[in-house]
Amino acid sequence: MAPVSVYLDHAATTPMLPESVQAFTEHLVRTGNPSSLHTAGRAARRTVEESRERLAAALGARPSEVVLTGGGTEADNLAVKGMFWSRRAQDPARRRLLVSAVEHHAVLDPAFWMAEHAGAEIVLLPVDADGVLRLDALAAELEEHGDAAALVSVMWANNEVGAVQPVREVVALAHRYGVPVHSDAVQAVGQLPVDFAASGLDALTVSGHKVGGPVGVGALLARRGLDLTPVLHGGGQERGVRSGTLDTPATAAFAVAVEAAVAALPSSAARIGALRDELVAAVRRAAPEAVLRGPADPALRLPANAHFTFPGCEGDSLLYLLDSAGVQVSTGSACQAGVPQPSHVLLAMGTGEDDARGALRFTLGHTSTRADVEALERVLPGAVERARAAGLSGRPRVTSGDR
Repeated sequence: MAPVSVYLDHAATTPMLPESVQAFTEHLVRTGNPSSLHTAGRAARRTVEESRERLAAALGARPSEVVLTGGGTEADNLAVKGMFWSRRAQDPARRRLLVSAVEHHAVLDPAFWMAEHAGAEIVLLPVDADGVLRLDALAAELEEHGDAAALVSVMWANNEVGAVQPVREVVALAHRYGVPVHSDAVQAVGQLPVDFAASGLDALTVSGHKVGGPVGVGALLARRGLDLTPVLHGGGQERGVRSGTLDTPATAAFAVAVEAAVAALPSSAARIGALRDELVAAVRRAAPEAVLRGPADPALRLPANAHFTFPGCEGDSLLYLLDSAGVQVSTGSACQAGVPQPSHVLLAMGTGEDDARGALRFTLGHTSTRADVEALERVLPGAVERARAAGLSGRPRVTSGDR
């Protein structure tokens, strides 16, 4: 009997929506550089600008605030580096770069790079045991060093444990001291209401392949008047801050996907959230010793996310064992030089290293069904038993693929 095929790693990437595939393939056969002035170029430019308008309308932004990028990682780099450099140029005293300790590496790594190469001083803002930013710590930092802060970056929702962050409260605190705020909303769009204007944010990151669009396209929403120093230099596209020929087919498909995901949000979030609750119950039946990480209140976590640690197990071993049984999940942990390392998110939450090594993340999407949950419940007990018996496997891990 062939193994089942269940995909429970939608936070890494989710299947393209049919309407996004249609838009993508429709424009793939059309020639035209959107920067060219001839007929084909103008047609491509029209497609790009119409897509920009659709993205803006779906995300509560103005079209002029949508800076198209090659994905979420590039958008995060542009936000962190571009905002820091521009603020530092205006006021050399503003060197402190405030980021939450549970940010995706697309924010953390540029921040540490800026510390090594651009004179930044990193402040890792602590989180509580649920992975939620401690606003008191942010308030204390700003009260003491607000005049030296260049920017704050706090993700809208965590990619590993699903914790929804208090973005509006962060914005209110930071803006008292004239500090701009960026938020990585890659995991939030399509799962939570995301309105750029209403949030008060200065910059926001979104990615195509998390919402049913293609890989390799994303955007940084940057409010009008926000100074950004370019990271890429060339033809001066995208307000002069992101040079490079725009991918017309991917942009069109990206806009269609975001529009569809946002339109379906009320019904899809309710369906996925209910299915997530069934998955949590199924894991607890199959492995009673498993510990749910992140907020216990479903309203405070992404509806598609369930993150567990399994005592006595190595997460990589569980991943391989489940994969061999036809169920695909993620560990969500980080890896350096091929050596398994506990997740920086779990460690920041106060989870011990041994427990953090036994992490698995289950994430649902628009193709997920109750049959997927039932299949997981059937194979999980055996995988846990074998992983516990094996102890630490020592295998190199599979990355979570969150970008």
